[in-house]
Amino acid sequence: MRMSVDALKTRGLSLSHNHALKNIFKGAATTVINQLKTEPLHQDYQRLLATGTKPNLAKLTLACKLAAIALCMWKSKEKYDSTKHRKQSS
Repeated sequence: MRMSVDALKTRGLSLSHNHALKNIFKGAATTVINQLKTEPLHQDYQRLLATGTKPNLAKLTLACKLAAIALCMWKSKEKYDSTKHRKQSS
């Protein structure tokens, strides 16, 4: 089943997205999910699953959040601090 262009846009993707960066952030999300169970980001992932989000979409949401955090850190020149992590609303 092919997704329409409109369906892709609702997920924040375009047909010209950077495949390498998408894979990097999805890999980082996989690491959070499988290895960093005490991190707030992992708790956000679990909260998404508990509210009925499909695992693949919860992983993509986590990857997007990681990309946003990386961009913010880059712009502000700050190190990652998990205590600054704002919990996702349920």
